[in-house]
Amino acid sequence: MNYFERKGNELVFRNAGETLSIVPWGANSLRVRAAMMRDIDDPRHALLDPGDSGDVEIRIGETSASIRCGGIIAEAEAVGEAEHIGAPAWAHLTFRNAHGEVLLRETNCGSVLRRHARRFEPNGGDDWSLTVEFDGCEGERIRGMGQYQEERIDWKGCTLELAQRNSQSSVPFYISSLGYGFLWHLPAVGEVTFGANRTTWRARAVQQMDYWITAGDTPAQISLQYARATGFAPMMPECGLGFWQCKLRYWSQRQILDVAREYRRRGLPLDVIVCDYFHWPRLGDFSFDPEFFPDPAAMVRELEGMGIRLMVSVWPQVALDSARYSEFRRLGLLVRADKGEQIGLRLLEDSMFIDFTNPRARAYVWDEMRRNYHDQGVRLFWLDLAEPEFGTCDFANYRYHAGPVLRIGNLYPQFYSRLFFDGQRAAGQTDIVNLVRCAWAGSQRYGALVWSGDVMSRWEDFRRQICIGLNMGAAGIPWWTTDIGGFHDGQVDDPGFHELLVRWFQWGAYCPVMRLHGDRRPAERVVRADGTEAPPSGGPNEVWSFGEEVYAILAKYLRRREELRPYVRELMREAHERGVPLMRGMYYEFPDDAECRDISDQYMFGSRYLVAPVMEPSARTRNVFLPAGCDWRNVDTGETLAGGRTIVAPAPLETIPVFERLS
Repeated sequence: MNYFERKGNELVFRNAGETLSIVPWGANSLRVRAAMMRDIDDPRHALLDPGDSGDVEIRIGETSASIRCGGIIAEAEAVGEAEHIGAPAWAHLTFRNAHGEVLLRETNCGSVLRRHARRFEPNGGDDWSLTVEFDGCEGERIRGMGQYQEERIDWKGCTLELAQRNSQSSVPFYISSLGYGFLWHLPAVGEVTFGANRTTWRARAVQQMDYWITAGDTPAQISLQYARATGFAPMMPECGLGFWQCKLRYWSQRQILDVAREYRRRGLPLDVIVCDYFHWPRLGDFSFDPEFFPDPAAMVRELEGMGIRLMVSVWPQVALDSARYSEFRRLGLLVRADKGEQIGLRLLEDSMFIDFTNPRARAYVWDEMRRNYHDQGVRLFWLDLAEPEFGTCDFANYRYHAGPVLRIGNLYPQFYSRLFFDGQRAAGQTDIVNLVRCAWAGSQRYGALVWSGDVMSRWEDFRRQICIGLNMGAAGIPWWTTDIGGFHDGQVDDPGFHELLVRWFQWGAYCPVMRLHGDRRPAERVVRADGTEAPPSGGPNEVWSFGEEVYAILAKYLRRREELRPYVRELMREAHERGVPLMRGMYYEFPDDAECRDISDQYMFGSRYLVAPVMEPSARTRNVFLPAGCDWRNVDTGETLAGGRTIVAPAPLETIPVFERLS
């Protein structure tokens, strides 16, 4: 009996209700899907059309088969639950590179354990819970997977939640040190464990299994193949190369213009100034409050006359007691709670989230954005609460137009970015970048600049940001930034916070986008003309707000970033054309150097600059490893040093250790 068949370039296995499909999907890449008691579908959650996959070879035997696509080979062997049963029950998969070396192999616990590597368990209706297991590999390192608030660049031995939260972006793509990349192409809520004995993926609600795997000799080759499969970031607009000023919150047109004028009076570089939340009357109004912003178009014109662009915050909610709520609800444009109150979040106003998986909701909201912002000259948007941030993360209780959150929930931030990207393009805009608090696979092609959420103003949070930036880049999201200084609890007059801010700011000059933000203390009370309270503003957060000593250092690194503008533009073009991140782990640029495999506190900014942030209070030196094969020049002292060793680099408060690669 033959369990395998060829359909064009697709290898198919069928038995006992399961259909398994392996098909070429780009150079050196395969897409693997399996469904139970149903036909296989072709959802394009992140994947694009595969294009030319090159040479494909399929071989079929009586109980085994293989498919080769360039430099990757999948071998499938029909195996039984136990030898005495006889009949094969499932196809066991092994993936190899062109040299025959095993990249990834399904766990084979058939025998009397009856433990299949792919396990579908019924949830009721059309949904299944899914478990997929692969063998662990000693010494393998796992890089990527998106944004998790941990100080790690290797996820081996870790469990990660596959769900979106404030400061957590699940982007389920990783680069393995064994020479492959893997995308879990399912937006379901779940988890993955990269254990020593096995890697286990779990999804709480699916209709089929779906993943993509690619083989490459270097991390850069894997990044390129992944970007071809899921999309390249656009070319970053010129305003993304410089400095962005932000705080919680500039609450009036006058404030924004005064800050912009002061930057220009001091001769300081500034590309973008940000108008944060509650510049609107009520959640869901999607317009400027006329009391505080009497002439938005004039504000935008004056800013642009100074060479500064305005970014405007958007929240994806409608207040329950606002005039807009009944219309959104009647038109079916809101997320639905299956049980209890129709409330997504209680923060300043009780509200429900708009369902951006619904194309009618996207069209409706963009029409509002176009009339109230885009037509006023606003071209940059800040897409906040993009997870969305449910007040109670009971993912099983919410439902989108595209399906229940348990099955489809991780896609929400991608749809959010897509809404604005498509609308801006339709309006004739070509230079698109939007700041967003969350992402999923494929978000990069919609101009998504992801930031790391509302992190605390603490040294431990600062240290995590370096690892997060490296993992986001490895996960295929090259546009990434952080709240310089942290978001919560930075005291404007605290010397301890000043040191943290300086070190964070210095490092920010060597991030993909340099953006100062935070809810500084003490807060500022905001009162309307009628005497009622408006949402408060945080304390001052401009570079001159923290004393003359701090100002001198921050101004130095503002100018340093401006000097780097041509180089950052070059890196953004590399990301756009080759899919490579701007922030690169040492392992990424030096994959053959064993000393670089586990370094998490320094990195390469592109291929030229080694950046070693100072991440401990009172530290005035730090150890830096300089890889072999080239010399390195200290960009501040001019000293040239040979590679292949660890040095103690000077790091006075006014300097971050940075070394230029010379050869």
